[in-house]
Amino acid sequence: MTVLPPGSTIGILGGGQLGRMLAVAAAQLGYNTRVLAPDAESVAAQTASSFTRADYHSRIVLDEFAAACDVVTYEFENIALEPVEYLAGKVPVHPAPAALGIAQDRATEKAFVETIGGRTAPWAAVATLDELKAAIDTIGCPAILKTLRLGYDGKGQVRIAAPGDAEAAWQAIGQRPAILEGFVTFSHEFSILLARSPDGSTVSYPPPWNEHKDGVLDRSTLPAPAEIAAQWDEAAELAGRIAEALGYAGILACEFFAGTDGPVFNEMAPRVHNSGHWTIEGANCSQFENHIRAICGLPLGDTGLTAPKVVMDNLIGHDADRWAEILAEPGAHLHLYGKETRPGRKMGHVTRLLRD
Repeated sequence: MTVLPPGSTIGILGGGQLGRMLAVAAAQLGYNTRVLAPDAESVAAQTASSFTRADYHSRIVLDEFAAACDVVTYEFENIALEPVEYLAGKVPVHPAPAALGIAQDRATEKAFVETIGGRTAPWAAVATLDELKAAIDTIGCPAILKTLRLGYDGKGQVRIAAPGDAEAAWQAIGQRPAILEGFVTFSHEFSILLARSPDGSTVSYPPPWNEHKDGVLDRSTLPAPAEIAAQWDEAAELAGRIAEALGYAGILACEFFAGTDGPVFNEMAPRVHNSGHWTIEGANCSQFENHIRAICGLPLGDTGLTAPKVVMDNLIGHDADRWAEILAEPGAHLHLYGKETRPGRKMGHVTRLLRD
């Protein structure tokens, strides 16, 4: 890959907080950014060099966007695959559209990971109520019914406690194609954040222990407990195989359960990830900077911790109203995303560097 020098333009598909923080990291390295998103209130537009408000499916817009960019990336995986593939025919796109296509389909994702030796929870693809009932007979209960596509932060998911819950669960997800996942025994949830360059070089971050509330990430803590540390190498090795198989460039996030027999793959995100926000202050080189480095062909940065302990807490809804209190804390680093406050909405995060 040709190294893109500072002054080049990076296109970002998506206008959320991940795009916002990518634009900041790009600016620190001397790059321009151009955000494309349909939302007039795009928070990424507040930090980008330029902003195009338009639908992702307009060929005229995509042609103009490609012509203005030296490389394109995306900040969320629920964008339609077709416009990303179209752009890839005109300008380098990282991560490659193939990674996006796999991550958008839970059944395809599970099958792909299994083919390269990953361990997953028991699962079955279901397209009808009868298929769901048959899958419950095979996998058992409790289980989780997840829509095949879309859904994040616990959305598009229903817990099935007993076989009699099948019909209500099927109705709850809108009778859409889905997968049924059996429960696994685990001690903790964690993630692997891997940065990979087009030349195949990689670095990975220490794995955070991730705690969730109502399906949404609440806290990430490092160093992780011993149960996670014991599975770090195996999980990171699987993430590396996934990235290699996809010819990946950028940050790849893989979420795992610390199972009794080793790490159990949960899902992947072909982008920077909420469980890596701690890296802005808590690592020598943040996930956002390493993503920019990777897609521009620059040397990858060091992923070591900057403090003995790092804790990142999401600020949900009115949690962000505590901004003054947080700013008064020694060692606390506040990030607000510039959004209108709504219940359940990710409004920001705070990372605490603890030295005692």
